[in-house]
Amino acid sequence: MAVDISIRIAGQAGQGMQSIASIMGKIFTRHGYHAFIHQDVESRIRGGHNYTQVRITDFDAGNFKDRVDLLIALDRGAVDADLPDLSEGGVMVFDGEKTGFRSARANHLSIPLEKIATEAGKSKIMVNSVATGAAFALLDFVLEPLLDRLGEEFERKGLDVVQSNRDSASAGYRYVKENYRGTHPFRLPPASLTRKKLLISGSEAMALGAVCAGLKFYSGYPMSPSTPIMEYVASVAEACGIVMEPAEDEIAAINMVVGASFAGVRSMTATSGGGFCLMVEAMGLAGMTETPAVVVIAQRGGPSTGLPTRTEQSDLWFCIHASHGEFPRAVLAPGDAEQAFYAMGKAFNLAEKYQTPVIVLGDQHLNDCSFTLEGLDPERIVIDRGKVVSDDRIPSVMDYRRYAWDESGISPRIFPGQSRAVLYADSDEHTEQGHITESAEVRNRMMRKRMQKLEGLRREMEGPEIYPPGSAEIALLGWGSTRGVLKESVDRLKQEGISARMIHFSEIFPFPSDKVPDDIAGQSKLFAVENNYTGQFADYFRLETGIAVHEKILKYDGRPFSTGEIVAGVKSSNQ
Repeated sequence: MAVDISIRIAGQAGQGMQSIASIMGKIFTRHGYHAFIHQDVESRIRGGHNYTQVRITDFDAGNFKDRVDLLIALDRGAVDADLPDLSEGGVMVFDGEKTGFRSARANHLSIPLEKIATEAGKSKIMVNSVATGAAFALLDFVLEPLLDRLGEEFERKGLDVVQSNRDSASAGYRYVKENYRGTHPFRLPPASLTRKKLLISGSEAMALGAVCAGLKFYSGYPMSPSTPIMEYVASVAEACGIVMEPAEDEIAAINMVVGASFAGVRSMTATSGGGFCLMVEAMGLAGMTETPAVVVIAQRGGPSTGLPTRTEQSDLWFCIHASHGEFPRAVLAPGDAEQAFYAMGKAFNLAEKYQTPVIVLGDQHLNDCSFTLEGLDPERIVIDRGKVVSDDRIPSVMDYRRYAWDESGISPRIFPGQSRAVLYADSDEHTEQGHITESAEVRNRMMRKRMQKLEGLRREMEGPEIYPPGSAEIALLGWGSTRGVLKESVDRLKQEGISARMIHFSEIFPFPSDKVPDDIAGQSKLFAVENNYTGQFADYFRLETGIAVHEKILKYDGRPFSTGEIVAGVKSSNQ
């Protein structure tokens, strides 16, 4: 039987749900399992109902599980809100003394979490370690890896803190072994160390990919859910020779990125939709001056402040058309952490090769979830700085034409201060030399030059991922962070006797129309699956290909899709 266990740790913000999930995920991946960690949090520092869900499998799973097999309820609110999601035969752990909840079911295990924490760990804040120990006992997983991990997690806080956490976890483990009388099938085989795997969030993958791609300047303003990217870059900035500039706002951040890129440094920023609203004027500046710029946008629910800690895919049209006027750009939308890592390398290369802004679209689900990978290969990221010229290739230092005409739209670039050539640049329309002009003839020529880059960018875009290959009765069309749930939905539909395949795009603009398989139009039904209200990608897909989407499965409540929701949507529309 395949291992597929879902563990939810639920309670109020500040009760340590993320710590428990992180510890579990790291331990299980070290022992050869796959972990997928999903967070559902409210936008408040304390209080409110939150949970973190860990899925442990012995196969590659790219999404959370529909049902919960082990529920750790840290308060009464978690009991009330999350118990309905418990699978048949699942186990709930709760503190009956604190919550007042009573149940005669053997699989509803009341543990005096706070009492044990106070006695064994000398503090009630050790409740999460008690609960983690209890979970390991219920899973029949050995205790020693947990004790080792607690030592790594808290060594900076001193031996006393490490020992208190270990004692608390051990006490929780013993309590279950001595008192649990129920039965359940959700157990992990005895731990045996195998080849270690990598557990990494989407934000960490993006930041790491940028570092491997030669990032040397980062400027940003914190905005959920993009902030972990800035935090990761800050943590490695000194070691990697990166200038890290916390900006006073998003306008300053993007302007500093444009300035640093203009000077020849690989630069980026990250924000969410609201922050990007403030950046679009500077995007136009980068477009007119033909300056590379990489911007990550981690989407969240809008408009305005919207749902700060929730997910959405509603900024697609915005990113494709951001800023006034017309200028080329590229938009990438990785589907998981592995794609996010390599997308950053491609983003920097495209930005410099085509001397234009490049947007990498994530969202709260992609950026905050943690994925298990077999590994990442930095050598796959080959740095291409594009058409950079040296002094010996410039006829005259006084006649360098920054915007010289070329059929590709790409002019030779120098780095100011590293060349004797004089560089003129302006945000107004300009001549090939960079001088302001209002000539209709020059305007037409410069517009054609800039926009011709789109054809080169279009050739660089990869076509969709088709899973599995071949024809099918149903095609699920998606983009970005829906990749994992779409793959699992295809497998589930096949198990239920419905022929299906996934058509997933991770490189969005310019749209790779010529790489769309001819047989897509012949599908009996094409379902677009998106986290937005209008089906933005479905409309964009039809605009670019002429292929109509038969049905839209849309979700816009700030939560990501579950497999069950997609399967139910297909079946209800397919009757």
